[in-house]
Amino acid sequence: MNKQLLVDVRPFDISRNKIDESIKENNGRLVVKGVLQRAESKNQNGRIYPREVLVREVQKYSEQQVTERRALGELDHPDSSVVNLNNASHNVLDMRWDGDDLLGTVEVLSTPAGNILKELFKSGIKLGISSRGLGSVETIKEDNGDDGQTVQVQPDFELIAFDFVSNPSTHGAFMRPVNESVEKSTPQNNLERIVNDIMRG
Repeated sequence: MNKQLLVDVRPFDISRNKIDESIKENNGRLVVKGVLQRAESKNQNGRIYPREVLVREVQKYSEQQVTERRALGELDHPDSSVVNLNNASHNVLDMRWDGDDLLGTVEVLSTPAGNILKELFKSGIKLGISSRGLGSVETIKEDNGDDGQTVQVQPDFELIAFDFVSNPSTHGAFMRPVNESVEKSTPQNNLERIVNDIMRG
């Protein structure tokens, strides 16, 4: 099977008040959270991502990208399997599973594309978050006219990034602003927290 660029989108829905609160609580940064991807469910592109494939790729992406603060994404999907730094608009801060839903926290960056993304959110534009990866698919149900063809993403899938887009394919992928401070965890912060806890008794 030939690998192809696979992109799948989930909508993000954010109110103006929540955006302002998030920016205030996060020292000028817009931080949003919501569903990034869903396993074992047919999306609007007719694809099903097996849970074991997504779990493997999310773990790898988290270890290699998220923990290193390199989980960059772009505003709109490029036709490339490489994240273009000139177009980086956001960084995924954390990911975790809730059943078959992959939840994530995303920081909008102060880059040209990030500033556009922030202004789109402030203007009330409904955007989606979309996974981008390389892999092959296998047809598991032919199009019989009722709900279209269904394909399953194969084990050769490789997760590349999550991009913000205008046309989502995954149901319910809405991001919401984070209205509490999202503290960046660093060894120094952790050490200070431990020392303060000890001093307080």
